[in-house]
Amino acid sequence: LEAVLSCGFELANASEELRDDKEIVMAAVQQHGLALEYAHERWRSDREVVLAAVQRNGKALQFATKWHRNDRDVVLAAVKRSGLALIWASKELQA
Repeated sequence: LEAVLSCGFELANASEELRDDKEIVMAAVQQHGLALEYAHERWRSDREVVLAAVQRNGKALQFATKWHRNDRDVVLAAVKRSGLALIWASKELQA
């Protein structure tokens, strides 16, 4: 947890067990949103985790599930941080 708190990208070097720990994943994405890429799939599907990630770095939207890329609130939070995030939004929300 200490390594993740100092650098969210340390989640990339964490064991599968740690990547599946919500507390550790939340700490990582709150420190660096793009750490969402290294989270266990179930946390990339968790709205709370995804929102925390995109609120830190909108580009984290690319690592969210398809369902979250079609969630207006999630996409809006991502685009507020980075207009580029719109490219990862669903086609419906891009229109």
